[in-house]
Amino acid sequence: MSGAWIFVCGPSGSGKDSVIASAQKMLGKNQNVVFARRMVTRAVQFGSDHDPLTEPAFMALLQVGELAWHWQAHGYHYAISQRYAADVKAGRLVVVNGSRAHVQALPASPNLRVVKISCDTHRLAARLAQRGRDSSAAVAQRLARNEQLTELHADYEVANNADLATAGQSLANYLSG
Repeated sequence: MSGAWIFVCGPSGSGKDSVIASAQKMLGKNQNVVFARRMVTRAVQFGSDHDPLTEPAFMALLQVGELAWHWQAHGYHYAISQRYAADVKAGRLVVVNGSRAHVQALPASPNLRVVKISCDTHRLAARLAQRGRDSSAAVAQRLARNEQLTELHADYEVANNADLATAGQSLANYLSG
């Protein structure tokens, strides 16, 4: 693959963070793949992998053009620093933990690819409940939203229904192939 943004998308609870972390560990020091750090306007919680950002700080970065990508989901702002654009230009793959709704709104581009992380509905519900981040009403809303966003066009799909190592290896194989 030539330089590209690789948006890894899937429903909350599908294991995106875990699958990405597993693939990152498997790829080791592969200099052709860069794993972008997301900035999110919420505090860091157990199991989350992002850099916290206040809303005023987000707006300031947006205003001066420091964000390559940004979107809103679940009442928060998400962003990827503009500094990763240099990696794409240099021919590297930049992996982004992204939003399905954001990606669906993007125009097709040769330097944009989408990886979908999928998961059985019953596993998804159990994972959402287990992480304890949302009320049962919020879990129900996330599951309903998942039903609405099932038509995501993806260049590659990783099923995260079995062990994490299998899903991580699938993503690592795609990124290194």
